[in-house]
Amino acid sequence: MLCHLIPVNRASLISRRVKRSRAIAVEQPSLSPSPNLLRLLSQQFKRHPPFDAMDNGHLEQLLRSASEVYYAPGETVCAPQNGVPRHLNLIRQGEVSARRGEAALDTSGRHFEAGDFFPLAAVLGRRATSSTYQAASDLFCLQIPLETLEEVARHSPPLADFLAGQTMHLLELSRRALQSSQASQALQEQSLERPLGEIRRGPPVTCSSQTSIKEVLQIMSERRIGSMLVVDAQQRLLGIFTRQDALDRVALAETPLNQAIAGVMTRNVHTLTVEHHVEDAALLMSRHGCTHVPLLEAGRLVGIVSERDLFAMQRLSLKRVSSELRDAISVAELIEAAASIRNLARWLVSQGMQAKSLTELISHLNNLLTQRLLQIIAKQLGIDLNAMCWLSFGSEGRSEQTIATDQDNGLIFQSTQPEQDRPSWLAFADQVCRALDRCGYPLCKGNIMASNPACCLTLEEWRQRFSRWIEHGSPEDLLKASIFFDLRPLAGRMDWGQSLQQHIASRAQPLPRFQKMLAAELLQRQVPLTWLGGIETQNVEGRRLVDLKLHGTAIFVDVARLQSLALGSTETNTRRRFEAVARSRGDDPRQVQAWCYAFEYLQMLRLQAQLEPDARPPALERLPNAVEPELLNDIDRRLLKESLRIARELQQRVQMDYGL
Repeated sequence: MLCHLIPVNRASLISRRVKRSRAIAVEQPSLSPSPNLLRLLSQQFKRHPPFDAMDNGHLEQLLRSASEVYYAPGETVCAPQNGVPRHLNLIRQGEVSARRGEAALDTSGRHFEAGDFFPLAAVLGRRATSSTYQAASDLFCLQIPLETLEEVARHSPPLADFLAGQTMHLLELSRRALQSSQASQALQEQSLERPLGEIRRGPPVTCSSQTSIKEVLQIMSERRIGSMLVVDAQQRLLGIFTRQDALDRVALAETPLNQAIAGVMTRNVHTLTVEHHVEDAALLMSRHGCTHVPLLEAGRLVGIVSERDLFAMQRLSLKRVSSELRDAISVAELIEAAASIRNLARWLVSQGMQAKSLTELISHLNNLLTQRLLQIIAKQLGIDLNAMCWLSFGSEGRSEQTIATDQDNGLIFQSTQPEQDRPSWLAFADQVCRALDRCGYPLCKGNIMASNPACCLTLEEWRQRFSRWIEHGSPEDLLKASIFFDLRPLAGRMDWGQSLQQHIASRAQPLPRFQKMLAAELLQRQVPLTWLGGIETQNVEGRRLVDLKLHGTAIFVDVARLQSLALGSTETNTRRRFEAVARSRGDDPRQVQAWCYAFEYLQMLRLQAQLEPDARPPALERLPNAVEPELLNDIDRRLLKESLRIARELQQRVQMDYGL
């Protein structure tokens, strides 16, 4: 029977409240709800999972069996001393906080709102609750008998799946929503209606009409391009010379290579403007059998689109992006290839790739770009890469880079006279760092870059620096140095970087003082949850925001780093650190899985924000890791709270382990 509350204001409700820890149910004379009431309630709950996927008849069966009750703010709904609950509470309006133990000693509150069930685990396990549930505001609940819940679940797969794994169910729904959003964006970017100006590559390779055929062929070979555009001094297009022209008009015609290109180029070239669309280029290539279309703007040559470019739009792949990075012969080409990494990331999200794999993939492609950049600049400067090792720190060192990532790097160089040799290595590193900045990886604001003398050291200098931090460092030193402990060699003498990793692990593992300082430092990060378990936000230009990196993923990273160093491990990846520590300590695998899922969910939220910059308010443009909880959908908001709660539990575990 659904007992419906008579519409009254809050004052009258409180005045009618009996002085006991039970709810007040105000019943209608009718023993069954009206069709209109059922319809209204169904519409309300259809906004929340799992009801959004349930058959209307099954949902109405649940609602018909429920009784509605009211709880005043602060009133206890259920507690361990009440024994085994006989029904499940479904929140229609209001909020509930759940806390374990004494309030003064426990801060692991959980927060429930409209559409949430509680106490789910206790009801399904037929046991008393382990938490005390209190109304955080005026609370209206539907109490559903356990028998009805089980009966409906037997016939409703969405409800059964939800009850079997509520958090995993929400994660899957969130993943699907993000997948759908990014698929739409990816398709839009591949649309035949995109302006050609948006897909053109860098400045076109050109020559004058008097350039020799031999010189043109040499440039085409070195640049690995299929055509050369011939222009006058005002960048007006005179003609085009392609590989087909080289075969027909040079090789087969036995034309001397010292002749000017004007004699063998194709004149009357078909062109389009930057305002034309991809569809126009595809039709032009099909009609005239050409494979390259020069692009004009105000009558001047500004770019070129190839058949390969159009094909690549319809077949974005890891192999193609990797090949672009490995085959690049200039910084300009790497800048173009770097843009493909973001496009590929969006495409892979649309295909359902999870945060763990996606961040590792982004890091892998960023590694390829950096390695190729090092090779190009080393060749230009005559640098021997076997006399150095390029180090990555922070998220790149952990293979956990998102789209918005700056530089954190260092360099080991070989020298018996470091002060004499360091300037030349700093000059090399400065060119690399500036080129990375041009590729879209901003210079580190904290100056943790190989172009900084403090990050350009010999192997022995690096060892001494880490030993000083670990054995004698102050808390302030460790705060600045923590990013260095996520170290991974990237190029050059990899064995030097691996030796440095072993040095760090061997020094850190036996020193409880060092570990305790790391623990104390990570406890300074505030998890953005209120005392009652709600999301605590900060006001930034009138918007209520949460920084998912600073107050979310960084907590998981800090805890995993501490536990890994205490174990003496050289692992840097957060998930693999958690798994290694769990195997060593014999932790419950399900608990470790929860840590990893929560961390990777926050990572995915960060990626979502970074992949949709145009959809974000202006206040968030300079905050790529911030979200506005009120703008999240119901599923993501619940998962955000649950992930932050798990972060707080991890901090509490560290606090107990180190007696802080």
